[in-house]
Amino acid sequence: MDFAVGSLVEARGREWVVLPESKDNLLVLRPLGGTDDEIAGIYLPLETVKPAQFDLPDPAQIGDHRSCRMLRDAVRLGFRASAGPFRSFAQLAVEPRPYQLVPLLMALRLDPVKMLIADDVGVGKTIEACLLARELLDRGEIQRIGVLCPPHLAEQWQKEMKDKFHINAELVLSSTARRLERNCGINQSIFEVYPHVIVSTDYIKSDRRRDEFIRTCPDLIIVDEAHTCTFADVNRGGRHQRYQLLKSISEKPDRHLILVTATPHTGKDDAFRHLLSFLNSDFSNLPEDLTGKEHESVRRNLSQYFVQRRRKDIEDYMEETTFPTRKEREETYTLSPEYKKLFDRALNYAREMVSTSDKSRIHQRVRWWSALALLRSLASSPDAAVATLRSRASTADADAIEDVDEIGRRTVLDMDGDEEAEMMDIAPGADVSEFSPDEKRERSRLLDMARQAEKLRGNKDEKLKKATGIIKELLKDGFHPIVFCRFIATAEYVANELRKSLSGVEVIAVTGKLPPKERELRVAKLGESKKRVLVCTDCLSEGINLQKKFDSVFHYDLTWNPTRHEQREGRVDRFGQGSKEVRVVTYYGTDNQIDGIVLEVLIKKHKKIRSSTGISVPVPVDTNQVIEAIFEGLLLREKQRQVTQEQLFLFEDLFKPQKEELYKEWENVSEREKRSHSMFAQRTIKVEEVAKELEAVREAIGSGVNVSSFLRQVLEAHGAVVKQQNNGVYEFDLTETPPGLRDVLPCPVKFKARFELPVHDDILYLNRTHPIVEAAASYVMDTALDPLSNCVAQRAGVIRTDLVKRRTTVMLVRFRYHIVTAYNEKEKTLLAEDCQTIAFAGAPNNAEWLPGNEVENLLGAKPDINIQPDVARHQLQRILDNFDELRPHLDEIAKIRGEELLNAHRRVRRASRIKNVRHRIEPKLPPDILGLYVYLPSPEGA
Repeated sequence: MDFAVGSLVEARGREWVVLPESKDNLLVLRPLGGTDDEIAGIYLPLETVKPAQFDLPDPAQIGDHRSCRMLRDAVRLGFRASAGPFRSFAQLAVEPRPYQLVPLLMALRLDPVKMLIADDVGVGKTIEACLLARELLDRGEIQRIGVLCPPHLAEQWQKEMKDKFHINAELVLSSTARRLERNCGINQSIFEVYPHVIVSTDYIKSDRRRDEFIRTCPDLIIVDEAHTCTFADVNRGGRHQRYQLLKSISEKPDRHLILVTATPHTGKDDAFRHLLSFLNSDFSNLPEDLTGKEHESVRRNLSQYFVQRRRKDIEDYMEETTFPTRKEREETYTLSPEYKKLFDRALNYAREMVSTSDKSRIHQRVRWWSALALLRSLASSPDAAVATLRSRASTADADAIEDVDEIGRRTVLDMDGDEEAEMMDIAPGADVSEFSPDEKRERSRLLDMARQAEKLRGNKDEKLKKATGIIKELLKDGFHPIVFCRFIATAEYVANELRKSLSGVEVIAVTGKLPPKERELRVAKLGESKKRVLVCTDCLSEGINLQKKFDSVFHYDLTWNPTRHEQREGRVDRFGQGSKEVRVVTYYGTDNQIDGIVLEVLIKKHKKIRSSTGISVPVPVDTNQVIEAIFEGLLLREKQRQVTQEQLFLFEDLFKPQKEELYKEWENVSEREKRSHSMFAQRTIKVEEVAKELEAVREAIGSGVNVSSFLRQVLEAHGAVVKQQNNGVYEFDLTETPPGLRDVLPCPVKFKARFELPVHDDILYLNRTHPIVEAAASYVMDTALDPLSNCVAQRAGVIRTDLVKRRTTVMLVRFRYHIVTAYNEKEKTLLAEDCQTIAFAGAPNNAEWLPGNEVENLLGAKPDINIQPDVARHQLQRILDNFDELRPHLDEIAKIRGEELLNAHRRVRRASRIKNVRHRIEPKLPPDILGLYVYLPSPEGA
């Protein structure tokens, strides 16, 4: 016998719903009222399966006034195939903010989906991208998902997809690929075996692996930090390989592609156009200035693919989205006399190195990078200086000038968006004595400076001493700071010294020496401490969300890249931050001839532009070129005469013409970016449209408010003690609840929880798909459907209330449908479920049907007086005896509701019309009568 999708069957002593994954001899079933964890497969030749009929409620089992609402909410919270306009929402463990629906609505109008999501740091781009992926998956339009990201972000993507979107993805990294390949057959790819993968962009970009990935590429590709994949100026290196990878992916016409970045415009117009050309090849020829009436059609076309919003665009979008208040300040230090003496000695040595004539251009560049490495390490810490002075320069092994410069930039500078450079927090070497005519003397000078640096640790390090005082102040004010350092040696040195000075405070160091998983574990362990300080390098500055455990940033070392500077602060200053205020301390030296230049030329200008425009605009030229030009002035132009500190700090003599030209170009780019934001903040998606779809989906599956009231009511009805604390936190005590309920709830007997973000570490965040909520809903459904159980939410009830003037009957009805999509003569069936409360006044054979708002009011009714059990049973039986009179109307409602569902399904996926895809909906009749509740007028109102 064939069993249609959505039909009820009986097997193994219980009733099940047939799921779309079923095949000829194999039924995939979910138990009636059960969860996805209970899904089972039944092989028909071996087991007996027969059609089932859902029985009407038993009038002998009568509940109280809470039953109808409680059972209704349990059913809706248990849905995984909801009937709202978005198929995915029943699968989410997070309730998206209204503004996060805008990219989803935009994407569903495209065929295929190709989008650039470029919202501000901390707004939730990962959720927006995963929401779109989940929706396409649940609509049956894709079967496989691939995420390309930097390797250090792979585990975070995996956790987000699993915990919030119930998508289990495998990590494809250099450390995991061989293990995964063991499960592959001959000539079979990892990407054919595992449907959902998170892939290191740097691992897969190589020429050897790229072709295999392109051949077996998933239906949907999400590219994180997509700006790192734009075209490189030279046809070599990692960036060029990433560009070739993404270009090949985008060239397949029907592949879905989502690009994610907070910095779509890195200051270079050509790179920005290349990024957009992955979405549509026509965008490679976009004009520089998109304003003006003549470019209106271009703007309109681009706005279909591109969304870019600032915080202020979304803070009050339909409902308030709370971001923390950022309080920033600058703090300075001066070097101790001993440290200043060493710094001047190192500066003179560096000038000697770069001014020494040499016939070899390669050797000149090696000395240049060694000099820069020495100055930067010495400005960072004594330990970083020692490591640099005692180490051979890595650039010394290069065979070409291009290789020397590439190694130097990776090890000394702060690369912009280069995944390979993310881990380069090892102090660079400065020993190039092998290129000196007097090699022994040169090495002796380096070692002597290293011994001097070793003596500067602790009390003679004014930078450390003042920083310790500032960190103590942050801790005293209740903050949990992150201290960002440039080098591993500095981070470990600072952490060790802070442990000596901070009594009762847990301090750890996290650096690039640790694999990503170990970093995550150490941070999580530190988060359990009441007072804590995290000292780290920039291995944690990008993509890693730390807002739940930390709320302040201390820039112990200035980054030489303004974008990286902002990324550090974005780890705590983002949505979901539990603290109302975050603090940022920018720390720099006034007399080390390094910090003042970088701060004045780059970081302050970057902050000024962001403050005035509300957006972050990277340096419009190569940041590395700017830095190199700055220090060329410091090391070469000034070597012949004494330079005053005022000149160095204010940068009046050094790099002045170039600085003015840089600022002019930077401001021009900023203005263009500001106009771009105003054009692509997606005001074309009307607020009313988002509100309509959000209301529809919340009505179908239950909003966060339903979750809160439902769980509290269920637990209290079973004897739990629930107390509300401040800030929406509830304290639950399940000591007196039935053992059966405690056994199914995956939580301790006592716990604290909140139903809205943000939450602190010791507070559970409960959403509609949280295991506790899911278990409670399943328990209510199971006990209600079990005729032998004594549950609090019975399927029948009778009360007297003055809310009605004559007998009114409310039915809790579950409709089951399958949506059939036909494309190229192939059909795909999706199961959809809907739960409605329907009411009529009077007798079944003369029913007067009530509008929905009146029905909802009845669910909150409380009895005015008690009613005798025999009277209640008699009233219910009168309805049940004549129930066949109601069935034609219920079938008609099922059909009408089905058409509404089909229209909603089509409405948000407008691209389906472009593809000429045909849809139809088939209601599974009769609908299930889950509950029957009679409301009688109270005697005085009869």
